[in-house]
Amino acid sequence: MELIANNNIQNMVLDHSKVINNTSNNFIEANTEKVSLEHLEKDCIIPSFAKDLESTIAHSEFIDTVHSVAQSVYSDNDISLPEIRVSHQIKGRTPSAIGKPVKELLDHEKTQYWERMAFTIEIPHIATVINGQELKLTIGGVRSYSEQNLYAKKSIEKFKIFIGFKNMVCTNLCINTDGLKNDLRVSSINELKDKTLKLFQNYSQQKHIEQMKQFINYNISEYQFAHLIGKMKLYHNLEKNHKMSLFELKLTDSQISNIVKDYVNDDAFKCNSDGTINLWNLYNLFTNSAKSSYIDNFLNRNCNSHEFTTHILNQLKNQAKDFYIII
Repeated sequence: MELIANNNIQNMVLDHSKVINNTSNNFIEANTEKVSLEHLEKDCIIPSFAKDLESTIAHSEFIDTVHSVAQSVYSDNDISLPEIRVSHQIKGRTPSAIGKPVKELLDHEKTQYWERMAFTIEIPHIATVINGQELKLTIGGVRSYSEQNLYAKKSIEKFKIFIGFKNMVCTNLCINTDGLKNDLRVSSINELKDKTLKLFQNYSQQKHIEQMKQFINYNISEYQFAHLIGKMKLYHNLEKNHKMSLFELKLTDSQISNIVKDYVNDDAFKCNSDGTINLWNLYNLFTNSAKSSYIDNFLNRNCNSHEFTTHILNQLKNQAKDFYIII
């Protein structure tokens, strides 16, 4: 697998003296905590379907499956250990602890699992630089048991998997539609493996990089930004029929407010002194705000940020009339 740097074969080794790199942030922030794979394997029970007691695919099995596919596809590269974030802890107790006061429960009498889980795995030697910021190829997935009917018999199970890049300045994920399976339905580990492999093989990292590099070349003024934010706020309050004629926006009202704050204050992506901002920085303001989403909505909003920025880019290129942007 080639190392990609600025689409220039003469510059495939990254000059780290010119790269801004800070990995202090998490790839998702809202209502999550970090856990280890060992914790999921040893400390958590595996939910079953109530009507037939058939086991679900455990979070740890999901992670192991995606990791093994990555190792087969990127066999010439080192692959990092997974970074795992979880939320919505479901607590229980063993039958021997029925009726016991909570304060008297022993550790072996407690059970738990996490309803929602997200993870990322880096392939660190496959990287590029955009606007002086290093991006590393990253894969991962999301699972939410809330999307399963655990009260019924065993049924098709739902997952989300992705492949894209992580901006190492802010750990924002950069995902486009070609690198995301947002509603992956499988009935077995083998089927999960096959569909993950298909996504990885069909993803064009070079095409994705070229799409993102275009963002650097287009700026919007402070007036255009203010108009854009106003129309983004307005979008969520429009009638359904009117919305259907517009480009879909999935960021929430509070996330749009955070974009405004970061436009002024973010160290890496804020506007220039004259109020202008290029679409690369704007895109990263979008993806940064998406990190405040719950696990089950996170990938959807992150991907939508890329598509929405691409929509703005195309309108600027074509000097086309648009709801969101003034030309």
